[in-house]
Amino acid sequence: MHIPLLVQHIEFFDINHFENYYHRVKPCKEVAHFVDFFWETKFENLLRENPQGFSDALFPNIGYTYLINLGTPFVMQVDEKSFEMKSDGFLPRNKSIECFHSKDNHLFGIKFKVSPVIFEKKINFSEYREYIFPLSYLLDQAIITKVKVAKDFNERVSVLNTHFRDILEKHPVYLRPIHIVTEILEECNATNNFITPIQTFAAKYNISTRTLQRYFEITTSISSKQALQILRIRKATHHLATSPADFHFSLYGYYDKSHFYKHLKKFLQKKTLQNLRPHLKLLEGLR
Repeated sequence: MHIPLLVQHIEFFDINHFENYYHRVKPCKEVAHFVDFFWETKFENLLRENPQGFSDALFPNIGYTYLINLGTPFVMQVDEKSFEMKSDGFLPRNKSIECFHSKDNHLFGIKFKVSPVIFEKKINFSEYREYIFPLSYLLDQAIITKVKVAKDFNERVSVLNTHFRDILEKHPVYLRPIHIVTEILEECNATNNFITPIQTFAAKYNISTRTLQRYFEITTSISSKQALQILRIRKATHHLATSPADFHFSLYGYYDKSHFYKHLKKFLQKKTLQNLRPHLKLLEGLR
């Protein structure tokens, strides 16, 4: 699939773009254990000003995104694989992604930590990590339709808050794997502790290392090490981009500048790294 060269907006670095051209809101408190945030594009004026289109490049992340297409088809690239999206999709977020936007594109999304669908269906999310899958696998078509016909972003958020809250009310006791995994991720992110061995966490919860690894793969699709390293590089890169004066690699457990830079390159697509030229003053000292 041929993808034209377009203006590329890079997460963390093109801060104004991601703040000004996306709606974003946290879920209701009952759902916050599972959902990071709801989002929606607001590209009408931007696409009129840039009729050739543009792309948005995102770092790897943990969890999943449900994509609901409210407009025309768009192209989503996951690492080096491109997909033409005409409908709605389920996107594992453990890889770099780049979305190519053109006239009349309009997307709504749900960024999950862990999807509550695990309460209703026996799903091993490790089987859903390489591609984009039809959203109807995980979300009833009636709910998707209700989101699409809603009058605006706030109404879409309300529909989904209600839907997910209803699911959780049917299952008042959290599943143990979800509770353990989300607690570990939240604790490590809050304390910048990304290097504690999984054996330590397993002992804390009185389970085997193998069992804890299985919990991570079932709920996040990836291993504990992968999940924590994604959190680590995202938090470090955000700090570097937004407050370079007080950034130091040691805050995130890196041995030296070279260690951090190698990790950064590993998590960026080659093309994205090349397009960071406006920001090289932040990066040149890290080589």
